[in-house]
Amino acid sequence: MSCGPEADFARSCVPSITSSGHRAALLTDDGVRIEALHTPRTAPAGTPHEPAAAPAGALAIVLAHGFTGSLERPALRRAAVAFSQHVDVITFSFRGHGGSGGRSTVGDREVFDLAAAVRWARALGHRRVATVGFSMGGSVVLRQAAMYGRQGTDFGQREHGERTVARPDAVVAVSAPARWYYQGTAPMRRLHWVVTRPTGRLVSRLGLRTRIHPEDWDPVPLSPTEAVPLIAPAPLLLVHGDRDPYFPLDHPRMLLAAGDPATTELWIERGFGHAENAADDALLGRIGAWVAARTG
Repeated sequence: MSCGPEADFARSCVPSITSSGHRAALLTDDGVRIEALHTPRTAPAGTPHEPAAAPAGALAIVLAHGFTGSLERPALRRAAVAFSQHVDVITFSFRGHGGSGGRSTVGDREVFDLAAAVRWARALGHRRVATVGFSMGGSVVLRQAAMYGRQGTDFGQREHGERTVARPDAVVAVSAPARWYYQGTAPMRRLHWVVTRPTGRLVSRLGLRTRIHPEDWDPVPLSPTEAVPLIAPAPLLLVHGDRDPYFPLDHPRMLLAAGDPATTELWIERGFGHAENAADDALLGRIGAWVAARTG
């Protein structure tokens, strides 16, 4: 890797990032090790590929999965393959999921996981990075963009030049909640039981391979609706299905109402269910085209 902002980032994270082919281990700002995967543009699925410096100005998409997902889950791999037909893709497993360390905080400290993945994309040479999140990952991309954006606070992180910061250039939230503690649907009541009860967390660990932190949020993090106004001037796309069994349509409409009208867009998808499991190649292709158009 040549000298410059990317090299500074790599040297500062020598103990934190280790690559083997197309995989890496990223260390978050709060000390959690996160597994990540780099899928180059047009690379056949499953082909090992050493991450290399991207062409100047090249776009990368960072995918943030839903609760109980991981970079190995078929739905996220399918999304990564669909997007990689056009751009490089970074996938990772949130803390407490897959091969990542730590325990899930169900959308709170996961912003640090996403920030590490965005910075890795910058270190690979991508000047433009978009974040695309599904369900819990949708709430994380909204909060991360707000907290690391121009109107938010970068938590005092060191910035090694424009190409290595964790700020996304465009944001897409698919099937995201608008507010915390929602239990208005049966799937969300079941999820709330899994997260808040010891027996539920045991079921999650053994049955869903997701390790959940037992402590309540303290303080309660910025809600997705509170985060949305802080994302501008970065373009924001909200995607939601009219058959979503988790979050009814008042959620995306609340998010849209909170956003900057000049930079925020909402797609209500007919017949679409929830998150990456329901997203077909046609929808993923349209999202990819939107990202490419908005990032110039």
